[in-house]
Parts: sequence; structure tokens; C-alpha cells
Amino acid sequence: MYDYVKAIHIIFVVCWMAGLFYSVRLFIYHTEAQDKPEPDRTILSKQFEIIERKLWNIITIPSMYLTIVAGATMLILKPIWLQFGWMHIKLTFVVALVIYHFICQNKIKQMRNGVFRWTSIQLRLWNELATIFLFAIVFLVVLKSALNWIFGVVGLVSLAVILMIAVKIYKRYREKK
Repeated sequence: MYDYVKAIHIIFVVCWMAGLFYSVRLFIYHTEAQDKPEPDRTILSKQFEIIERKLWNIITIPSMYLTIVAGATMLILKPIWLQFGWMHIKLTFVVALVIYHFICQNKIKQMRNGVFRWTSIQLRLWNELATIFLFAIVFLVVLKSALNWIFGVVGLVSLAVILMIAVKIYKRYREKK
């Protein structure tokens, strides 16, 4: 039974993360569409709102809840996992990812109401935060107690710096075009 629940958990983690990654990518395009002249801006905004809403409501939200239910079920089936420090840290990252999810949901509502507070560059950096959460969670689960905390923290910080540099390089590349 445990392995079936774990498979479901993994499948919906993939779906949830895909929804988060693609949603924020849509936010970037939606934000950039505000710089277009009319009627392009209105046409693009309406289309992005439809795509964002469908992606969010049909894939991202259900996947988050199914991920959480399957994860909780695994902990009920094997409560011993809760005795390990790596699991506590993993669950902390999961809570952070859920908070990230609801901030994204708020962004959808803001953009639907014509409020664009973040630039496309800020949204690109925001998108990388989900990547960092994903890396942290996967490494914690795979390496468990074998994780060398110093290398793990240094690795995550290095990843964050590399991703931020990549976003800046991409920005310069786009501006030259």
C-alpha cells in the first residue's frame, strides 16, 4: 500500500511543480503584455487570464492537495519518518512551498484585477525560488541522514546565486534583441 501512495505522491508533486513553474512563466508574459499597445494588450491579457485560471484550477490546486494528502497518508502509514531530522526540514520546505503557492494564487487575482506590482524580472527570480524548494526537498528525501548539512546549505546557496546570475544574463540578452 505504501508504495502505491508514494507513487501517487510523486506523480502529483510533478504535476504541482509543473503548474507552479508554468503559472509563473505565464505571469511573466502577462506582465510583459502590459507594455504592448492596444488592442494587443487587452487581447493578450484576456487570453493569459483564461490560461492562468484553467492551469491553476484544473492542475495546480488539485495537484497540491493530492500531494499533501498522499504525503500525509505516507506519514500515517510509516510514522517512523517523523522521528528523523531530515523529515522535519523537508516538511518545513513543503510548508514554504505551500505559502509560495498561495502567494502565486494572490498574484493571479491581482493580475485579473489589472494590478501588476512585480516586474517580469522579479517574477523570473520568483520562479527560481520554486526551483530551490524543489531541489532542497528532493535532496533531503533522496539523501536522508546521509546529507552533509554544510555541503547541502552551500549547494543550495550556490544554486540560488547561479540561477540569479542566469536570470540577469538572460535579461541582458533579451534587452540586446
